[in-house]
Amino acid sequence: MPDFTSALYLGFTHPSASLSPWRALTLGRPAALEEPTGSRALARELTQLIGGEAGILYPSTLHLFRDVFQVVAAPKGTIILFDAASYPIARWGAEGAAVNGIPIETFPHRDVVALERRVRQARRAGQRPLIVVDGLCPSCGRLAPLPALARLAADAGGSVVIDDTQALGVLGREPSPTAPLGIGGGGTLAWHGLSSRNTVVAASLAKAVGAPLAILSGAADTLTRIACEGETRIHTSPPSAANVAAGRNAIALNRAQGDHLRARLVRLAEQLRKELRTLGLHPRSELPIPMQVVAMPSLRAAEAALASLDGNGIRALVTRSCREDLPSLTLLITARHAPADIARATAALARTQGVDSYAHRRRLEAA
Repeated sequence: MPDFTSALYLGFTHPSASLSPWRALTLGRPAALEEPTGSRALARELTQLIGGEAGILYPSTLHLFRDVFQVVAAPKGTIILFDAASYPIARWGAEGAAVNGIPIETFPHRDVVALERRVRQARRAGQRPLIVVDGLCPSCGRLAPLPALARLAADAGGSVVIDDTQALGVLGREPSPTAPLGIGGGGTLAWHGLSSRNTVVAASLAKAVGAPLAILSGAADTLTRIACEGETRIHTSPPSAANVAAGRNAIALNRAQGDHLRARLVRLAEQLRKELRTLGLHPRSELPIPMQVVAMPSLRAAEAALASLDGNGIRALVTRSCREDLPSLTLLITARHAPADIARATAALARTQGVDSYAHRRRLEAA
């Protein structure tokens, strides 16, 4: 049964027999006091991959963002500016900052002009911006304009916080026509060739590389403060020994197989994109990334497409678009898919095409 609902993009599953053994699953101590063996080495390897100066492991991005906004947004005069389509986990992590009176606003999705105008207003008011974005938007597949955002933040004495969960393990450094996703899998900071001087990268490893823990990476002085002052580290446990073992296995597999698997993902994504276009369906992203999102003309059309896929033993998703008030059909590709799975999915979709096709084209052209 072809399943296009899993975000385990590289296909890593880390069965217990593949992991190094551990003597105790958890230490019974908070992260600030002690971490499982191998945690610091894993954090260093992930930081090097991402392009940061230092790194800290967390059980999840929700734990991580709680500390980021507590420490990085703490200086007086900070204002947090969220991209309007930011993933909810980062917003939940900022709730503590809101309780402490730190103002939080949103700016239109990927709209650098509107953000620049708001940052200028903040500077005149003596405010320091903390700009929060998804490195790779899972709804439209567009990359955040990180070079422009980093310049905006730096000029105003602020920082950029990047949720890179969808990009880590998928995008990497030195993208080219022969390697459109780049190499290494370090995420969007590596993709743009940026330093971590005024950026903080947060990412879960539970997507592309399949390990249930998160990494926080950035400038060494910022990470030192978070490691010492972050209330999550003081009051909760670090990732378990099993999760750290899975993370170390993920890094080893990515080093040995990652670029080959990313090339496979590109081939599968390009096949899907080509076949969708023959049906009059247009993927949102300009890149052959593993999350392929198609805007549908109506909820009725989206439900019909999903029903056709389900009736042929194929699982997919209907999601909300970040760009207009239309539902989207989302297919997540992993390295475990085969070309035949792609062909089977598009054949099932072909049976529903023609429904609302004219309205679909008109609304896409207007979007």
